[in-house]
Amino acid sequence: MPALEGTLNAEGMRFAIVVSRFNAFITERLLASALDGLTRSGANKTNIQLVRVPGAFEIPIVARQFAETKKYDAIICIGCLLRGDTAHYDVIVNEVTRGIGQSAQETGVPHAFGVLTCENLEQAIDRAGLKMGNKGFEAALAAVEMASLKAAISSQPSAPSNKQVPRSARNDKVSFLMLNALDPKRARRRPSRLHVGEVEGVELGP
Repeated sequence: MPALEGTLNAEGMRFAIVVSRFNAFITERLLASALDGLTRSGANKTNIQLVRVPGAFEIPIVARQFAETKKYDAIICIGCLLRGDTAHYDVIVNEVTRGIGQSAQETGVPHAFGVLTCENLEQAIDRAGLKMGNKGFEAALAAVEMASLKAAISSQPSAPSNKQVPRSARNDKVSFLMLNALDPKRARRRPSRLHVGEVEGVELGP
């Protein structure tokens, strides 16, 4: 069965990248690969808006502001969170994930999740281009594909209307036809008041 899919063609599309300055040693690598992924997909550098925020916690609010302008086809969110000795990590991870997801759902603009959530620095380095690819590059490709898919879905023809005539309207028509067959003279008179089965405000005869 043929499936509706997005493409990796970013020509003419506009993107916003929201990147955290915290753990810049990692996020700058993610950012460089995200930009590489967009340009390789055909995006023009002039159509890419870059904004930096203090930390990952600030990413959702800025991403939402960009999405609400409706000027961008997709938002790419980049950050890095490393687990510490307290529960602070879990709180931030949950809020960032929830905020980005909620922004995408409520604005209808695709958001690519390029925020690393790692146990330690070694894991983050591996995911920023060393052993496990680069999550920034992957986020960029996801943004391009989702923006393309959204455009493809929007261009689908609308389904034909299958609205049915209300039962009350059908009954009115049947009653009028029966009345006309039984008493043509009465059917040609404009009723002074509404009777059961008659249509209000309609001239039934010349």
